[in-house]
Amino acid sequence: MSNVFESSHPLVAHKLTRMRDKDTNPKKFRELVREISTLLVYEATADLLTESLSVESPMGLAQGAELKEKIGLVPILRAALGMVEGIWELMPNAEVWHIGLYRDEETLQPVEYYNKLPVEPTVSVCMVLDPMLATGGSAVATVDIVKKWGVKKIKYVGIIGAPEGIAHMQEKHPDVAIYLGAVDEKLNDIGYIVPGLGDAGDRQFGT
Repeated sequence: MSNVFESSHPLVAHKLTRMRDKDTNPKKFRELVREISTLLVYEATADLLTESLSVESPMGLAQGAELKEKIGLVPILRAALGMVEGIWELMPNAEVWHIGLYRDEETLQPVEYYNKLPVEPTVSVCMVLDPMLATGGSAVATVDIVKKWGVKKIKYVGIIGAPEGIAHMQEKHPDVAIYLGAVDEKLNDIGYIVPGLGDAGDRQFGT
């Protein structure tokens, strides 16, 4: 799994344990989604390109850097909405482009229902966001859409992944790096991650 980066950060492990707890209420769950997403994107952005920039500090000229690449966040509706806020705190100028997909509960295949991407890409790097990489169907479909849009540099950021979903992503998009808070044991017979944390969208929105 050379392109899979599972976080080893103690804060991620701590917060993820709180998320898994079935007694964690929606308000706290949303806070944890935001916080873990911030930590994961900190790791996922370590290789972003920069260019030199000089600024005047109170004590004189300082040589520094600024981001060279324009970043786009692509949250998969609806579960990934909670991930955006935390990432925006790190990158307030990132563009956000929503892709609406839901999983057909009989076929487990993704069904697209919302896509408002402009004709030409407006960013050079896209981060596809979804808390759960389960079967991988929605993630693969979203990366398909972003590649057709014309973006070449794409990363996937999720909170928990299953081996089946990771393998599906690697088969279809081996060039996309996968950043996860944890890799879990397996999928069950209805396509949910075990032990996982249940339905991330339902737990965020109290439904």
